[in-house]
Amino acid sequence: MPFSPPALVSQPDAEREELRSYLGAAYDDTRLQRWQEVLDEEYAEIGDEARLYRTSEAYLYNLTAFAMSETKLPYLEELLRHVPRGGEVLDYGCGIGSDGLMLIDAGYRVSFADFDNPSSRYLRWRLEQRGLNAPVYDLDREPPPMGFDGVYAFDVIEHVAEPEALLAEMESRARVVALNLLEDDAGDTPLHRSLPIPALVDRAARLRLLSYTRHHGGRSHLLVYSPDRAQGAARLRSLLRARIGRLRRSS
Repeated sequence: MPFSPPALVSQPDAEREELRSYLGAAYDDTRLQRWQEVLDEEYAEIGDEARLYRTSEAYLYNLTAFAMSETKLPYLEELLRHVPRGGEVLDYGCGIGSDGLMLIDAGYRVSFADFDNPSSRYLRWRLEQRGLNAPVYDLDREPPPMGFDGVYAFDVIEHVAEPEALLAEMESRARVVALNLLEDDAGDTPLHRSLPIPALVDRAARLRLLSYTRHHGGRSHLLVYSPDRAQGAARLRSLLRARIGRLRRSS
């Protein structure tokens, strides 16, 4: 059942200043302005995708730029229509954690999960600066627990080799799953993989699709669904009974 979501407060300038404070003399504002080029250059230098995700300093700028753009605000607002304030939420593939920090400010209990890397280490510093003790799970060492009210991964699945495995992992953790699927674009970074979008949408629909919307010119498909097959089947049976009832009344 959808809820009236709380207002989310984004602070783009604060994102930049916090990164500046964290990096100190090493901060370079031109790297923030050139965030995509800087990441692509670092990838070309490292030459290994898995190593990039675990060592990248450029992602600090890349993810800060994305947080400043407010690209993911509509995704978060749609998720919160299905998870009430105070719920427990898991930010899967959290990076620097800007989305989860916004949810904490809005009254949610947030846990974070990612591989140990410069971005998640920056997140730990951000939490410490705020006096927060939200857990940050290192996916190389300790999987996050089950039983969350919601789990989300925004702008994440296009970076993984096995998207259905990621979905299965998320579905095992929470009663509501939210993620976006990006269509291919000519200007994409080589780090973006093509996604089987129809198959992934069908997967959510076979369970219990709560919301399916498209954003940013239609390129981003946002799915919010419940992995509870029993509820999905019960809902389908209810719809079929109602349809049969209408047919009988009209005959």
